[in-house]
Amino acid sequence: MGDVLSQAEIDALLSALSEGQVDAEEIKTTKTQKKIRVYDFKRPNKFSKDQIHSLQNIHDNFCRALTTYFSAHLHSVIETHVLSIEQITYDEFIRSLPNPTILGVFTLEPLEGTLLLEISPSLVFTIIDRLLGGLGQGTEKNRDLTEIERTIVERRISQMISLFGEAWDEVYKLNPQFVALETNPQFTQIVAPNEMIVLVTLEIKIGETMGMINVCLPFLVLEPILDKLSTYFLFSTQAKATTPEQTEAIRRKIEWAKVDLTAFLGQAEIAVRELLDLTPGDVIPLNQGVKSALPVYVGNFMKFRGVPGLHGEHLAIKLTDIVEEGRDQDG
Repeated sequence: MGDVLSQAEIDALLSALSEGQVDAEEIKTTKTQKKIRVYDFKRPNKFSKDQIHSLQNIHDNFCRALTTYFSAHLHSVIETHVLSIEQITYDEFIRSLPNPTILGVFTLEPLEGTLLLEISPSLVFTIIDRLLGGLGQGTEKNRDLTEIERTIVERRISQMISLFGEAWDEVYKLNPQFVALETNPQFTQIVAPNEMIVLVTLEIKIGETMGMINVCLPFLVLEPILDKLSTYFLFSTQAKATTPEQTEAIRRKIEWAKVDLTAFLGQAEIAVRELLDLTPGDVIPLNQGVKSALPVYVGNFMKFRGVPGLHGEHLAIKLTDIVEEGRDQDG
């Protein structure tokens, strides 16, 4: 979207045109010039828009899983969403990280290569404080983890990586494996510095604390399944085949559903004057014959016919036939 001029700028431009300080033809020529988009051959975009869109959807699922997981374990209000997805070099990503930070190194079998899950230190210390019974207050100064804190964080990152694999299930069956926990970004050279990666940044809010989670996805790791990302949305919108087990489970649930069963004794039309003159003991003739079967409705649909009677001391109706025609139409 182009820049929007303020009223003062519009007035100044009109004044300059009227005084001859600006040439209208020169403005037209400038606007008709082609815009040049800079392309850096050192940083080629290796992921298409369709693939980026698929990654967005996958990590939306990952955010929902993280929200459920942290809500249950931290007993706090959690908000998680995808903040950005961008293609950068691995060197740019590493240089942007603080030292120390929290880096989970993991693999995605059967894919070859290593990936990174980076969590901001302020967020990690908030999680540790909540797990140890605190109010979720982080530390103002960035520092290394103690041995106890490291054990706690390793277990949480391992579980988060498992949730990451579940988010990919609809695209490709992957088996994530936690490898190691690092705190120095310079010790995690998983690919060459000039290799392209997709950096997915998640924003997570725990109580009043806001933090970031970065997922580093190298192109070399995802390259074998890029075709799955391109067609993911096409297949995800199609109806999935229902297995016999699913059909049986649905049938059992429907069988236990409760519905209203109503038998109509008949109808009658009377004038308002006759209605006002009714007294106890008056008889209102119905349009239903005494020996005729009554219509029986299930919800708003007529499904059966039957005759009224008694079952012990209770009123009852005996079904005589099933209504086949018009079963899907309102009664």
